[in-house]
Amino acid sequence: MSGTADLEALDLAALLCSRVCHDLISPVGAIVNGLEVMEDGKDEETNAFALDLIKKSIKTASARLQFCRIAFGAAGSATTQIDLGDAEKVGRGFLEDDKTKLAWNLPRVLLAKNRVKLLLNMLVIAGQVIPRGGVVTVDAEGSGDTMGFKITVTGTNPKIPQAVPPLLAGGAGSTVDAHAIQPYYTGLLARACGMTVGIAPEGEAVALLAH
Repeated sequence: MSGTADLEALDLAALLCSRVCHDLISPVGAIVNGLEVMEDGKDEETNAFALDLIKKSIKTASARLQFCRIAFGAAGSATTQIDLGDAEKVGRGFLEDDKTKLAWNLPRVLLAKNRVKLLLNMLVIAGQVIPRGGVVTVDAEGSGDTMGFKITVTGTNPKIPQAVPPLLAGGAGSTVDAHAIQPYYTGLLARACGMTVGIAPEGEAVALLAH
């Protein structure tokens, strides 16, 4: 594809797998640590702390698996449609915590699989813009089968990662590694849907737009 990074299918698959593993290593590692603490625990307070850590980590790992299944996985055949209500559920599980909230203003309709995958991958980038937390607002651009998306990100000093805009545009001249694969894949999804996706400051906020 002219103007885009040259990435073989096998490399794309391997890098996406690395990305999924990266999302799961932290909570799974915390579960292992919690179990080790319980094995060595000598008092009820320590065991209670370890059990709480395990419960929270299991919840996080489950939420990330459910999100990755749709955002990066096959999720059915090429003609599959996905309920935006299901996308909202996995998006909240993946993104929301004590610091970050999701304001979802999309109707509950069925959309083509790749459009929903695009939306979820845009949410990943939105979360990276506000590492200290904030509000991620999702609105529709248009309606029906050709619906696009606008995600507005507000928070403390939102910042666009320098590598993201060129990767969304196709990654020409960029090194596409395990760190860069997710925004690159987001651009691939947009082009597969016949859409363009970009990110830019909007006043004190940052906006991601796919249309």
